[in-house]
Amino acid sequence: MTKPWEENIRKVVPYVPGEQPKGERLIKLNTNENPYPPAPNVAAALGQMEIEKLRRYPDPTASDLVCALAQYYGLEKAQVFVGVGSDDVLGMAFLTYFHSRKPILFPDITYSFYPVWANLFGIPYKTKKLDDNFYIRPEDYFEDNGGVIFPNPNAPTGLYLPLEQVEEILKHNQSSVVIVDEAYIDFGGVSARTLLDRYENLLVVQTFSKSRSMAGVRIGYAFGSPELLKAMENVKYSYNSYTMNMPSIVLGVEALKNRDYFTRTIDKIVKTRERAKDKFRTLGFHCLDSSANFLFMTHEKKDAKQILEALRSNQIYVRHFDGPRLSDYLRVTIGTDEEMETVYEFLASYLRLNNEFGSW
Repeated sequence: MTKPWEENIRKVVPYVPGEQPKGERLIKLNTNENPYPPAPNVAAALGQMEIEKLRRYPDPTASDLVCALAQYYGLEKAQVFVGVGSDDVLGMAFLTYFHSRKPILFPDITYSFYPVWANLFGIPYKTKKLDDNFYIRPEDYFEDNGGVIFPNPNAPTGLYLPLEQVEEILKHNQSSVVIVDEAYIDFGGVSARTLLDRYENLLVVQTFSKSRSMAGVRIGYAFGSPELLKAMENVKYSYNSYTMNMPSIVLGVEALKNRDYFTRTIDKIVKTRERAKDKFRTLGFHCLDSSANFLFMTHEKKDAKQILEALRSNQIYVRHFDGPRLSDYLRVTIGTDEEMETVYEFLASYLRLNNEFGSW
């Protein structure tokens, strides 16, 4: 029986974040975290942090971090916005820019929090089906709309949409805001940031979580025209002036100082990813040509859920998604070379025992 006060409560179907298993002897390849630690100077700055300063409120503008990002990417301060992870930035973007009776457009296979936010904020939306090879079709986004958002590379597929195709979407959407969600762009592809001077309705969102190994600190940021970002700043200050905490600001600035470490880490992950594609294919998997720090793959004979459970029973965690076109696939984050070798060896043994694989 519904209680009277329950009738006035907002009812939503929430987004379910990736599992965070606990334990020391496990291989965690389910939430696309970086397998390597943050830059050494980040660790040094954390150790030198003055605890006494935590009694004060942080800078509401996060100006040190905004300035560092602007300098790093060759932009003006007014073209940079920061938030508590890219999820926070994207949530504010939904609330700010998708304020129309027309539906927003995004892919049918993508982040599950897009429809969650749309429903939470009362935003009408339409999903656009990926093609038979899981690629975004730019022409699907040429119709009248209240906004467009898509990840590039997409998730969970890892497939990258070339910059010229991203620009085709922008050319056909001059009357609404287009958001390109680039959480994985550092692992392959060219950022839409290079299009900012031509399209004042473009918002590009990135994160420190993946390529900079700082998922636990929660730093996201966006690039856009000053007019576009001013509107999002107004929304931010309307409900929470202090979104960024002091340690995040300090550590984010430090991370941007060490470009060499960043480049070396990315190179290691990309090399491991390309090697993994060949290894998994040898084991009977079909892998999409990912440009991210994960692989989306299906086995030619074995059920994905059975493989998932077999891996879990050996403390190896990967991600499985239910739903049309997804249930036969696993998403595997790229770990260290040592972690990946353990995965290959286990799968070779498991598939051989189940007569799904010959000699390796």
